[in-house]
Amino acid sequence: MPLLTIYIATSLDGYIAQANDDLSFLKLVEKEGEDYGYAAFTDTIDTIILGRKTYDWVLKEIGPAHYDNGDRKVYVITRTEKPGIGNTTFYTGDLRELVQQLKSGNGKNIYCDGGAEIINELLQNDLIDEMILSIVPVLLGSGTRLFKSGRPQQELVLLQVKTFETGLTQLHYKRKKNEDQA
Repeated sequence: MPLLTIYIATSLDGYIAQANDDLSFLKLVEKEGEDYGYAAFTDTIDTIILGRKTYDWVLKEIGPAHYDNGDRKVYVITRTEKPGIGNTTFYTGDLRELVQQLKSGNGKNIYCDGGAEIINELLQNDLIDEMILSIVPVLLGSGTRLFKSGRPQQELVLLQVKTFETGLTQLHYKRKKNEDQA
């Protein structure tokens, strides 16, 4: 059964973006030839789920080939109906139903690329199996919080910690399953 994994960078104080969706703090840990395990991670997935704001930012900053590269299904969660582009579907339905459908299939894992609203809805519905959090050594003080209030408590098991020369620390967790979920 495919797993749904969050793979995201955050400031030490828990922000994934500054005001106006500014991600410039990520440049603090950019290093030639270092992808922090991203390529190896994306080899394990065949589906990406992300919010429309994240999608729009990636299109503007990186380009459409980042997602629509021919071999992965991409679901952009949006409130506005829009025709699909290549392998990208603009999904306006129930996120929980989509994830349950994807998890019931045979395929590789599912990657949630953000944003905070999508991640928190997935947490609210206990649909995230693993989290890979890249902690950037900066305190932003404000912005878009990765984890919002009002979701149920969820216990995690630490799988791995990696540290890098840039000061970035990567934490890999899996959801601790209750005895009745095992």
